[in-house]
Amino acid sequence: MNTDSSSATPPVESFEAIIVGGGMVGTALCALLAQAGMQVALVEAQPAPLSLDDAKATLPAPRVSALTPVSQRLLTHVGAWPAMQQTRVTPYRGMQVWDAEGSGEIAFSADEAGVAVLGHIVENAVTLAALNRQIVDHPNVTPFFGVRIKALQRATPGFVGSVTSAPGGDWLVLDDERQLHAPLIIAADGARSALREMAGIEVASDDMQQDAVVTTVRCEHPHGGVARQAFIDGRPLAFLPLTVAGDDRYCSIVWSTTPKHAAELSELSQEALGDALGEALGYRLGQVTACDKAHRFPLVQRHARHYVQPHFALVGDAAHSIHPLAGQGVNLGLMDAAVLAEEVVHAWQRGAPWGELSTLRRYERRRRFDNSAMLGLMKGFKVLFGSHDPGLTLARNLGMSGMNKVVPLKRVLMRQATGERGRLPLSCR
Repeated sequence: MNTDSSSATPPVESFEAIIVGGGMVGTALCALLAQAGMQVALVEAQPAPLSLDDAKATLPAPRVSALTPVSQRLLTHVGAWPAMQQTRVTPYRGMQVWDAEGSGEIAFSADEAGVAVLGHIVENAVTLAALNRQIVDHPNVTPFFGVRIKALQRATPGFVGSVTSAPGGDWLVLDDERQLHAPLIIAADGARSALREMAGIEVASDDMQQDAVVTTVRCEHPHGGVARQAFIDGRPLAFLPLTVAGDDRYCSIVWSTTPKHAAELSELSQEALGDALGEALGYRLGQVTACDKAHRFPLVQRHARHYVQPHFALVGDAAHSIHPLAGQGVNLGLMDAAVLAEEVVHAWQRGAPWGELSTLRRYERRRRFDNSAMLGLMKGFKVLFGSHDPGLTLARNLGMSGMNKVVPLKRVLMRQATGERGRLPLSCR
């Protein structure tokens, strides 16, 4: 008889919800559920949580997000925003958008929108580190760092691979053979979600035929708290304001361009890269000095056919990934987290089955239309600004210049861009 305990099957650990993916969206969702009193497991492949000390690099990291005031409210609700402010956030009160191939230009301001700021540019690492601070020592959170998912085992009737007929949720098997069980499992593991694939949820993909090039630069002139975006032959170039140790001449760059051009930019020296970026912006901020090389990644818009199954839900990039043109990706994901948390917690508090479809479909109904509309809008912008048709070029330039004079219409657009759309969850009001 083998008495070696190391060969025994590890006991199943049970939770009220399991979140796979410890990025910004998954960690925000974890914080929301835990603060409501639910017992939550967070599974993340990275070996350790990111700390604010890690995020306080001399220069900003190349990956940033333009967080809306609505996202700011959510981050304040979970307690992360004060730590982010103490680390590095840059508010912007203005936006300038123009067509580099013509004369069309439009400007937005916080004053016109009737808000304090249009948003904040924040490094993803800063946001994630502040969120990690809220969950790593929380009594309702059990983190599993440095592990991956080996299998999703369904206990729901009708799903292939069911290991038991017992109701009440599904199981995850980790790559260290531990097993986790919960009435609700949530995939927040990114655009190429392995857990979504295990669940058999199909995705509609749209290759945007562009790569995003990101880096950090220092400009000759201060950015003035204004986010700038130029459409150059259908390739949007964004200069997003950053302030480093009181110096407001830094910007984060996002240039969505052809794969060939992206490859060329990534091979340039930092000096040549700065020159290319300054020229592309028309030297509106003077000479540009690159602080890092160019990093690039392909742009593919994806949208899951379904967000939910019994005891299973997708959030963030696992449900939808979007072109960075309007900087809405993480904001859509954070809204997913807020709405899903609201629906699940409401069911849990009144003793209803929070992992069943009747609950999860309310989340899907509230989020799918907004996400679909934004995905469609980004695709439309790409087509509109990528066209070389003379008539369409003239129309878009006249449209931008004309809209710039209609303040009430601009105010409506800015309210939409700041996240004030539809019925907001309480955590975002």
